[in-house]
Amino acid sequence: MKTGTTAQRTKRKCSVTGRITGFGHNVAHCNKKTKRVFQVNMIEKRVWVPSLARFVRVKLSARGLKTLDKNGADYLLTLGVI
Repeated sequence: MKTGTTAQRTKRKCSVTGRITGFGHNVAHCNKKTKRVFQVNMIEKRVWVPSLARFVRVKLSARGLKTLDKNGADYLLTLGVI
C-alpha cells in the first residue's frame, strides 16, 4: 500500500479541526508490521448560518461536527471557512 502524497492526504480534510488521513502499522502478535491508513470520519453537511441567512455545505469530521454544534454555525465565519 502506498502512503500517498500530501494532495491525497488532504482530500479527506476537516474544515473545522484540520484533521487529515494518518498512516501507521498493523502489528501482528509476532510483531510483524504491515502498513495501514487511518481515515478521518468525514461527513458532508449542509449547515444553516444565521448571519448569512443561507445554507452552507461543508466537509466535517465527526469531531468537527460536535465542535460546530457547541460553538454555533457562525464559528465557520471566525475560522474563515466561508
